[in-house]
Amino acid sequence: MVREDDKLACLDTILSASRQSNPGTSVQKYLEELAPIEGRARSFYAHRFNADMNSSEFLRMLLLDACYILDWFGNFNPKNTANEQVPTSSTSEPAAGTGNIVRENGSHVANGDALAAGGGNKLETGWVVRDVLYLAENQIPYFVIDKIHNLTFSGDRVPPLKAITGYISCNLKQQQYSVATVLAADDDAPLPEPPGNLLHLLHMHFSKPKNSASSSRSGEPVRRCRTAMEYHINGVNFKSCAISAIGEARCILDVTLDRASGTLVVPRLNIDANTWCILCNLMALEQLNPALGCHVTAYCSFMSQLACTAADVELLSRRGIIEHRLGNNGEVAALFSDLCKGIEFDPDDPGTNYLRATCQALAELYRSRPRRWMALLVQKYSKNPWLAVGVMAGAFGLLCAIVQAVYSVLSYIQGAVK
Repeated sequence: MVREDDKLACLDTILSASRQSNPGTSVQKYLEELAPIEGRARSFYAHRFNADMNSSEFLRMLLLDACYILDWFGNFNPKNTANEQVPTSSTSEPAAGTGNIVRENGSHVANGDALAAGGGNKLETGWVVRDVLYLAENQIPYFVIDKIHNLTFSGDRVPPLKAITGYISCNLKQQQYSVATVLAADDDAPLPEPPGNLLHLLHMHFSKPKNSASSSRSGEPVRRCRTAMEYHINGVNFKSCAISAIGEARCILDVTLDRASGTLVVPRLNIDANTWCILCNLMALEQLNPALGCHVTAYCSFMSQLACTAADVELLSRRGIIEHRLGNNGEVAALFSDLCKGIEFDPDDPGTNYLRATCQALAELYRSRPRRWMALLVQKYSKNPWLAVGVMAGAFGLLCAIVQAVYSVLSYIQGAVK
């Protein structure tokens, strides 16, 4: 559970920053400013918040959560301190947007330049990033954060959207999940559509690939994809690619297929303790908000079928597509298998499955008998070089016999004509 002292300490930090320009700032003033947007904010929460929390408790929760996020990600470092306390609440409900964080040292992230910025403990910072940015159930409406920021700082302060976006971009770049840019470094213009919450802002970095192949409803239906080993046995090659701002892959979703060579190119996926948390919560966001699209869900569905056994994970690891620090390949495969449980997704809908054409092309390669025979020969004889040499020698001898037979027939025909 979140300690009350941690949230109150963040409130003190925000109050001290506000009092530098407005000495009369108080907790009551913040609550009065939040009151007009209470109804709008409640629409972002589950029914239990509307049923179990009265107005004063709900506004208190919004204030504490917004201050907590601004203290960690707001890109400021006030010098003064404040001791005013927010009114106590009788509810024990954890604040949405903060999660189960134990903040022991009072340090905070001062900017988005590094994951452990501000001198905070790295493990503690990891918990904060996970619970505040990734968990769908812990999200606070972004306009509440923006409201508290505007009440606290003057116009020359870095907008919270830019500060938080910079932090998320840095985080995803370090994890090698995405190098997509939501806001330019010198661009103060607002987004065309402001994020609903911080998880939505994270989702914006996983945009639908621009080079995804299009397909219509006609044609072969897309069912379950084959596993990596099944494709491999039938002649499909696998190749990894690094995520780069100047390369073809800008995020992990940029899966492509070179049909000429039969090579599936998949961006490298670095699996760590947060990978499943990020993917599952982004899918949950898409399930609750269909207007955002289903491209993360499509990617997860594809990967969960491609890497569902230990042999698949081993193959993809050898090809550099999967890198993990878990106990063994079987553990990774089990996590992939469970990734999309309970998710509603139509793989045959081209409007939601950007990989539909890729899956159809893979099915055609899988059914190609010449490719399958060639792959079987390569896999059978490449393990023993002497067998390969024997096959080549036998093929060469057969070719010589055929040539000799052809010349013999031609010589006989020429002699008969004369």
